Amino acid sequence: MLNLAGMASPNQTPTPPGGLASREVLTVNRIGTLLAQAGFRPTNAELFFGDDAAVLGPVPEGHQVVFCTDAGVSGVHQDPKFVSLADLGWRTTMATLSDLAAMGAAPWCAVATVGAGSPSEAEDVMLGVIDAGRDIGCPVVGGDLTAAAVPFVSIAALGTVPVGSALPRSGARPGDVLVVTGPLGGSAAGLRLLREGANDVAGLGALHRRPSPRFAEGRAARRSHAHAMIDVSDGLSIDLHRLCDASGVGFIVDTVPIHNGALRTEALSGGEDFELLIATDDVARLSDVFLSEGLRQPIVLGEVHANPEVRRIEGVQDKPSGFVHEINER
Repeated sequence: MLNLAGMASPNQTPTPPGGLASREVLTVNRIGTLLAQAGFRPTNAELFFGDDAAVLGPVPEGHQVVFCTDAGVSGVHQDPKFVSLADLGWRTTMATLSDLAAMGAAPWCAVATVGAGSPSEAEDVMLGVIDAGRDIGCPVVGGDLTAAAVPFVSIAALGTVPVGSALPRSGARPGDVLVVTGPLGGSAAGLRLLREGANDVAGLGALHRRPSPRFAEGRAARRSHAHAMIDVSDGLSIDLHRLCDASGVGFIVDTVPIHNGALRTEALSGGEDFELLIATDDVARLSDVFLSEGLRQPIVLGEVHANPEVRRIEGVQDKPSGFVHEINER
């Protein structure tokens, strides 16, 4: 399932066919060993790494599949001066898995497509992917390797959720309370401190390099019968607008919870915190479920407004700000 297609750099002399084949085998075998060491082993009639496709076990009874994908490109989604290729693999995997958490799902498995200029670069990226999967308990069951001028990784992930219980971003209702699962801006502040070479006593750089999705919080929100949810991946401002655009409502946010060491602008538009933004009609019930699960209490931001034109943060009409994926015309 993992194939290595011409991993030579464009500036390198092409490797003779025999040498390339040998290098392909070595790299794929090495990655297979790393996956096995991570404990990603099939059970029953499943097939993981090593075949043309993965064969998965049946979906648990009464559940349905949640499917998502995301990509990370060196120099676009990470600053290669401060974030390693292993971190690129980790961050992209966690960003993808966060989309499962935002639906209230549990992780099931993932596949990774890695592009790089050399086998060593590909292995570095895969190390981060494997570490992230192991940390969350989401097996990496296969993928693909290819040559690329710029290192990148694309992750596709599957999760499961009880039938009919997934939390979309489109369910917010007027009068719902808006909460978030933690303070914001830590990741953006971490990148700023890394670039400044400043003393990072709060460890914010680690939040940027190795973020984690909020699976337990997402499942707790689902069990509390919240109405809507989205992960704060591109910034509180833009993700608030996305949730309310999908729901056809507006919002009034009275307070912005800022991570210790972060700036307000980083909390609003920095992104990559992967906290969950939740709309609920019963904050007490949500709080009780979080408490019963031993989770940090959610932070109240404000409320959903019936008028879609009302989009206020701390008294000021808000224009969406945050990370926007743009494709430049050639």
